[in-house]
Amino acid sequence: MCLNRKDLGLLALRGAVGGVLIVHGAQKLFGWFGGGGLEGTAQAMEHMGFHPGRQSAIAAGAGEAGGGVLLVAGLATGAAGAVVAGTMAGAVAVHAPAGFFATSGGYEYPAFLGTAGLALGLAGPGRYSLDHLTCHVLDRPWMGLAAFGASVAGAYGVVARRRHVVRLREERAAMEADAQEGSGLS
Repeated sequence: MCLNRKDLGLLALRGAVGGVLIVHGAQKLFGWFGGGGLEGTAQAMEHMGFHPGRQSAIAAGAGEAGGGVLLVAGLATGAAGAVVAGTMAGAVAVHAPAGFFATSGGYEYPAFLGTAGLALGLAGPGRYSLDHLTCHVLDRPWMGLAAFGASVAGAYGVVARRRHVVRLREERAAMEADAQEGSGLS
């Protein structure tokens, strides 16, 4: 059996990206690897403007861990890539105000993970995968297209709702500051 460099590269990339996502999802869902667990993540999600916090924490953790597991296995790779890209779109929205670079809290890292998931979903898993072993029964082109369409719609809805919640929060804070200033309590 001759090993194929392209397929080995896809296996390595799937393992690295999927592994990182599994760990991040496990932090959110179970509190492993120093994470906040479901309760801590739910509180953080509420603070970031994702409502309801618990469901948002479950969705983010499942998107990361589940998408990561599927990428590592090379199973339903088109759908896995779509899930990862959509999940990371929400993280990008949170980090975008801090700019691009991760060193200043920017969106560099989640954008990279989302793009890597997208690229793997489009490229396919390669020969060293469960998709290849099962004759791509869960990796049909139409499935990937449908998953990416659903992911775009879902990510748009989640990010738009978060943006609305954050805007309302900022307006409320401005009104309270004006009220404080007007009452002479400043």
